Amino acid sequence: MFGIISFIGWLIVGAIIGWIAGKAWVGHGFGLVGNIVVGIVGSMIGGSLFGWLFGTSGIGGWITAILGAIVLLIIAGMVKG
Repeated sequence: MFGIISFIGWLIVGAIIGWIAGKAWVGHGFGLVGNIVVGIVGSMIGGSLFGWLFGTSGIGGWITAILGAIVLLIIAGMVKG
């Protein structure tokens, strides 16, 4: 499935996506730190989900980690209003 390298990578990817969102959505979202946390959570969900569904965490896991972070940031922003 996935190992510690994937886990650490997803943390980094999620933090970067959250940081970018925090810089892009000034005055929106959850602030810089909140967006980083939401990005990390989304990245972990996306990467893990791909690994569980397909039994691997290769490039597809990285892509879904990025997409998971973006999608969760968008959904969380919509819920917050």
